[in-house]
Amino acid sequence: MSLQGALNASISALAAQSSALSVISDNLANSQTTAYKSSTTSFSSLVAGSGSNSSGGVAATMVSNVDQQGLLVQSTEATHLAIEGDGFFIVADGVDGASTYYSRNGEFTVDSAGYLTNGDYYLLGWATDSDGNAIGGTSENALEPIDLDSVQSSVDATTSVAFQANLPADAETGDSFEMTFEVYDSLGTTSTVTATYSKTAENTWEIEYSDPTLPSTGETVGTVTSGTVEVTFNEDGTLASTVPDPAELTIEGWTTGAEDSSIGIDLGEVGGTNGVTQYSSGGGDPSIDVQSIDQDGLAYGNLSSIEISDDGTVVAFFDNGEERPIYQIPVATFGSPDGLDEMSDGIYARSATSGNATLHEPGEGGAGTIQGGWLEASTVDTSEEFSKMLSAQQAYSAASQIMSTANDMFDTLLDAVR
Repeated sequence: MSLQGALNASISALAAQSSALSVISDNLANSQTTAYKSSTTSFSSLVAGSGSNSSGGVAATMVSNVDQQGLLVQSTEATHLAIEGDGFFIVADGVDGASTYYSRNGEFTVDSAGYLTNGDYYLLGWATDSDGNAIGGTSENALEPIDLDSVQSSVDATTSVAFQANLPADAETGDSFEMTFEVYDSLGTTSTVTATYSKTAENTWEIEYSDPTLPSTGETVGTVTSGTVEVTFNEDGTLASTVPDPAELTIEGWTTGAEDSSIGIDLGEVGGTNGVTQYSSGGGDPSIDVQSIDQDGLAYGNLSSIEISDDGTVVAFFDNGEERPIYQIPVATFGSPDGLDEMSDGIYARSATSGNATLHEPGEGGAGTIQGGWLEASTVDTSEEFSKMLSAQQAYSAASQIMSTANDMFDTLLDAVR
């Protein structure tokens, strides 16, 4: 190698170690950045010329380690997400989803319009029905921004009411007791019905239901068209029979505009104690003892919170007690994730090297699972980066010393020919 070759090699070393220091600096700057993937520097030798005239050098190339798994750290936000395993969240740079990108940074929050966003990027998912099945299929074209403001509660008309209560065996024929309960019509309107229990004979009672009324005003909003229910008890206080069997409450002519209601009345099993019983009230004035009244209707409710399960299902919770799946968050995998083009904010774009994305349900097809309420930490090891920095500094100093020495030798040569 000539003196010129030595100078060229030292210049390439200075450039390579400068590149290495730049990578180290970027890693250290992002040691606390969510889901940041540390990069490394790959050095390769350079040879110019041939034989005794060949000269050497070095080239530095940054190597992305996108497929590294960072430590998962618990968060206080339910909308924060982390992927444990392979894959990426799919995001768009606008509500219309014109361009899709990929990210491991799951610091999603609900913006003012109700979308799950991370900065300027919108989290994409598949809208689902109440059973959690994707409505439009599971292709990339079916993805849409997750919009929580568009999610509305459903309403359910009451179709069944189950009672657990004790009627006083020590009541007198002709004694009556009242019990009120709520029912919902097909539009979700809440009304109150009063059940009057009257003792008609030994071990025999009749139940009569009042017309439904609004709890706030007492206004009658429908007409009960079913007759009275006769209830008999065994000598041990358990339920013997109901007439009709099964007991039913029908309401017609709702002034709310709802359809007619047919409500099954569950008074318990014959011979059992899991419904209505008849035992002595234990002295004093006889009274009805109501343990529970359960009905299956739902009024209209407002979204109160969401949870995201390991399989990427977004479950909505409403203040009326309803809960149901509303979106499915997929995970995108690549044949060569390290070939993705890195952008700002932890965003990656597909490239010819990475190949196209394959979409999976979390935990399926080699894709990782989604952890709601967790975030992925940076993969940067600061102690390792400081060690690399010292090595780069020493190598840079050595290369600069070679340049200085080569310069002195050139000066010597010039002095010799003067």
